[in-house]
Order: sequence, then structure tokens, then C-alpha cells
Amino acid sequence: MGRQEAQKAQAAQEAAVRAVTVIGLGPMGRAMASTFLGKGYRVTVWNRTAGKADEPAAEGAERAATVHDALAASELVVLSLTDDHAMYAVLEQATEALSGRVLVNLGSHTPQSARDASRWASSHGAAYLTGGVLASPPGIGKPGAAAFYSGPKEAFATHREALEVLTATDYRGADPGLAALYYQAAMDLFWTTVLGWLHALALADAHGVSAAELLPSASSVLAGMPDFLAFYTPRIDAGEHPSDIDRLAMGAASVDHVLRTARDAGVDTSLPKAVLDVFRRGTAAGRADDSVTSLIELLKVPAEVAGPVAGSKHGLR
Repeated sequence: MGRQEAQKAQAAQEAAVRAVTVIGLGPMGRAMASTFLGKGYRVTVWNRTAGKADEPAAEGAERAATVHDALAASELVVLSLTDDHAMYAVLEQATEALSGRVLVNLGSHTPQSARDASRWASSHGAAYLTGGVLASPPGIGKPGAAAFYSGPKEAFATHREALEVLTATDYRGADPGLAALYYQAAMDLFWTTVLGWLHALALADAHGVSAAELLPSASSVLAGMPDFLAFYTPRIDAGEHPSDIDRLAMGAASVDHVLRTARDAGVDTSLPKAVLDVFRRGTAAGRADDSVTSLIELLKVPAEVAGPVAGSKHGLR
């Protein structure tokens, strides 16, 4: 190959790398398309409801008439769909166009559904990267936004620069299920924390205390959590739950007081009841004099497998 041909080939390769298709144009998909456009990418968009392509098209995106056209336009295809069911419903219309594509699924998925989707994509000649975005649409392209990725390392390395237009990237390995695992673990922590906060606000409101008045106290508790987690993490990894700092029995008594406070205030008690049930199952399993972290051993086994808590019929007030 001569010098001119080599330069042309390199230019074509660079142009291909700076092209992306975005399928799914809800708030997140539109934010991603807009961010790519702002960084000079050639963006092709498609959505089942065609009108949702109007905004990115007005910004300079190319509107694909069909899923096949959208897939054909770029090697890198970013999927911003509700879930894997939506992905199959869309892509099964044009499986013949999947060969050679790199599918980056930034919708919601479980570790197992991500592994299944990866095998399905591979059967049609496509590479599949799972993504888990820890940002809302306004945060896309902004400092502090991040996303987990997993799947074929070569595909990730090839398109890392493009993906980092959207967020910082955290590659977790070749197993396509790992990014989904890290993301769902983050959501597990996030949503239970949000629900705990809302329950605390309901308790405060019942006593005439506003959310603004409770905020400094709530913020102080949450600010201490990183140190709490850092202290206990090596012990948990070692399978050790000594009671030198805390005891499960004392934790159970504390949660019982939360439950009583909620009941006395006329506030919904379902959340503290659920928490107390786990604590009491731990004490019934002989963990009363261990750390609260020993509950992880209980949580590794479904409650229906572990069996009912002895004496639980006398328990929840």
C-alpha cells in the first residue's frame, strides 16, 4: 500500500471512530446524542417514536429511517432503551445489520440478562458492551459523571475515547454481567438510602420538623458513612464480625425504637418492620453477640431458604 492509500485508510478509520449511532431518544438518549454532537461526532439517531428525533436532528444529527439504516451508519451503536426486552424488540428487526457493530447497552439490565444479551449479539456477529451510567441526563458530559463498563476488552479500548465523551469510564472486566452488577449494587444502596431518608422525613414531619430543619442532621449521618464502610470492609472480606465496636443485639434494640417511634407518630411502619425482621433473624441465628455486619451471612441466603425466625410471631409490634 502506498503512502496516499495508507493516509486515506487512516483517515477513514479515524472518521469511523468519530461516528456513533444512538438508538433510543428518551431524555438520556437525547442528552447523549447532544453531547456527542457537541464534541464533533457524526451522530445518527433512531427512535420508535420518530418525533423524538426532532431535537437531535435540529442540532445536526442524521435521522435514520429504519433500524437497519441506523445500524449501518456507525460501528459504535449506543443503546439507550428501557431494558433488554426493548433492545430485542428493536434490534431483531435488523439482525442482518448487526455484524461488525459494537453495541453499547446503557439501558437497565441485570447481570444475567447482560450475559444473555452478549451471547445473542455475538451470535449475530456483534460485540457487546454492558454499561451502567451513574448520572442523570443533565449530568452527561459533565465532570463527576461516571459509568461502569464490561465486555470484550478490545471493543472497549477501541471506543473508550468516544464513551468518555459521555462520562468517565470504569472498565470492570470481560464478563458482560459485571458492569450490571456494579450498577445494580449502586442502585440497591441508593434507593434504600433514599427510602430511609424519606421515612426519616415522615417521622420528622409528624413531630412538626421540616425537611430543611432535619437536613443538617441527615447530612452529618451520611457524611460519616464512607468512614464506616471503610472500617468494616476488610473485616467483611475476611469473614470476621467481632463485637468490639458494635453488637447485633444492640442494633436490633435500636431499630425496635425506630419502629416504636414510627408507630407512635402514626407513620407507616413497613420499612422499619422489614429492617427489624432481618435483625431478629440474625439474633435468632445466634449472631446476637456479633457485629451488625454479620447480617451479611444471613442476606446471602434467601429468607425462605433460611427458614422462619424462631419466635417471630411475637416479634413485630
